[in-house]
Amino acid sequence: MKSTNLYKGSLSTIILKLLNEHDKMYGYEITQKVKEITKGELQLTEGALYPALHKLEAQGLLDVEVSKIGNRMRKYYRLTEAGTKETVDKLAELESYIRNMRALVNPKFRLE
Repeated sequence: MKSTNLYKGSLSTIILKLLNEHDKMYGYEITQKVKEITKGELQLTEGALYPALHKLEAQGLLDVEVSKIGNRMRKYYRLTEAGTKETVDKLAELESYIRNMRALVNPKFRLE
């Protein structure tokens, strides 16, 4: 995909969904999982990912666990209870958005 502008508004949903599926992940792991799932079409940069992670943490949706791996400290992110609820809400919102966009771009598609 040439432009990632469409993904920017969905970044928090992407992060929440991945953490919901994988219990806990560190930043680089999240970027690699997104790259893998999208077959390289979407590549998250650190400049986009870490502010989003910090915002979700500040909102009480993520807990952070710091572990020493070799000589490095690694931050693992996991959903809080509020984060799990927010994931359900965000996914429902995104599914509704996708349905509406599909109806707008494809007149043969009907909303039910």
